[in-house]
Amino acid sequence: MWNKPLDWLGSILLSTADTLGRIVVLCRQILYWIKTADRKNVIAQTVAIGVDSLPVTLLTSLFTGMVLALQTGFSFRKVFNEPLYVGTVVGLSLTKELGPVLTAVVVAGRVGASIAAELGTMKVTEQIDALYTLGTHPVKYLAVPRFLACIASIPLLTLMADFIGVIGGWIIAVYRLQVPGSVYIDEVRALTWREVGHGLAKSVVFAAIIAIVSCYKGFACEGGAEGVGKATTSAVVVSMVMILVCDYFLSAVLVAFGIG
Repeated sequence: MWNKPLDWLGSILLSTADTLGRIVVLCRQILYWIKTADRKNVIAQTVAIGVDSLPVTLLTSLFTGMVLALQTGFSFRKVFNEPLYVGTVVGLSLTKELGPVLTAVVVAGRVGASIAAELGTMKVTEQIDALYTLGTHPVKYLAVPRFLACIASIPLLTLMADFIGVIGGWIIAVYRLQVPGSVYIDEVRALTWREVGHGLAKSVVFAAIIAIVSCYKGFACEGGAEGVGKATTSAVVVSMVMILVCDYFLSAVLVAFGIG
């Protein structure tokens, strides 16, 4: 009676343990090879991951800041008859939560899928096996540059997204809610580097999650073209879920240590 449920549970536990073990091994290999990374390859990946993701990231942040200001202003107007603290709400929300999370989600959708698809295609066409034959470690040549590019690019994208989002909030506050621009700017300037550091610390962790999950899914891909599609979808979904789950625990830890 209990055989089937126990078999099902056991297979899940074994599969999860195997996956976690492989991810730990991949992380160890990335850290081992990181000191010998090829600069040209890292720069090329930084351009592909960071620079090419800039338009969609800034557009997302701009309208996020605008809708934050709009909703905050009208909500506070109902309660206080004045659109109070719009700059404070927009600044805090963007720098501590929405900036790093939305940037990471956008990059995971764009870059994570690209990494998993590219590495998965190389895996199923045996190009990764060819690298072993040529004496080049695939993690050193393929994973490390992408990992470093994510770590370097995503925090910078987060900073830019915070800035553009605040500008979007200013546009709505001044031209839609009739809040004096100086008042909005003073509220934003009241934020400290502690709040900004809170978001940047998260963005570094999110960058590592995107790079490691996407590279793992690409290296573990099998089954031809169908397998590449599954690996790509899985990389995006797992990355986004991990970002949202880790966001809470990172917030709890950072608040406990007084960062933000």
